[in-house]
Amino acid sequence: MNVPVAPTLPPSVDLGSINGPVLICGGANSNLEAFNAMLAEADRRGIGPSHIIHTGDVVAYCADPVATAEALRSSGIHAIKGNVEMQLAQGGEDCGCGFGEGSVCSVLSGAWYGYARSALSPELCRWMGSLPEALTLRLGGRRLRVIHGGVSKINRYVFASLPDDIFNDELDTAGTDVAVGGHCGLPFTKTLGNRQWHNSGALGLPANDGTPRVWVSVLQESGDGIRFEHVPLTYDHKRAARKMRERGLPDGYAQALETGLWPSLDILPPRERGLTGIPF
Repeated sequence: MNVPVAPTLPPSVDLGSINGPVLICGGANSNLEAFNAMLAEADRRGIGPSHIIHTGDVVAYCADPVATAEALRSSGIHAIKGNVEMQLAQGGEDCGCGFGEGSVCSVLSGAWYGYARSALSPELCRWMGSLPEALTLRLGGRRLRVIHGGVSKINRYVFASLPDDIFNDELDTAGTDVAVGGHCGLPFTKTLGNRQWHNSGALGLPANDGTPRVWVSVLQESGDGIRFEHVPLTYDHKRAARKMRERGLPDGYAQALETGLWPSLDILPPRERGLTGIPF
């Protein structure tokens, strides 16, 4: 498998200081219905595109890779590339997700990645390739670095149950107070002393918690720090699943949109496996 590995610390785009709430989302995963639900939630909260960040993998499992990517591009939302954008821009043969060779996720990814690759125009893939690998900003007196997977490896799975040493090493590499990541698909905020690792969860796929909800988060200044709010979204998941079946995409992921349970737990550490089907 061709696995993309980012440099030790990829170059970033600096957004400067941001005042007011910031909505974080990631892994739109070609799920147009969920993406539109996120926009509606942002509008309800009075959060404009300049205060929304997408953490990569706008394209993946679901039925609308072109429409979802175009919606992100035209929205004015800040976005970074994930491993999928990187692979599509480079003409990669697989998604570069870091799935184990021969695993259920690896086999299923061949179908959805091939579907997306054939649907997307070269121009749209070039746009994906032009996205930065990281963003930096200041919020509530704190320095944040926004990444896709790990700080130095774009497709690294960072789960809440990993040892603190791993988080501390990653944060040391980032050189920031807060790392905001995606890729693993599960929402969590982990505090390590006066630093945090935050993942909003996936916008385009449920959190393996037995509900069809998807997730975003809202970060807000609070005293001399940041308040992290995990926000579940309901949306027309039945329509999203129906479109997947109509277009011949893997039924395991269509079922996941309906049941909230992933088709495979291959990537999950033991603690996260044990939380399967338990609402977040």
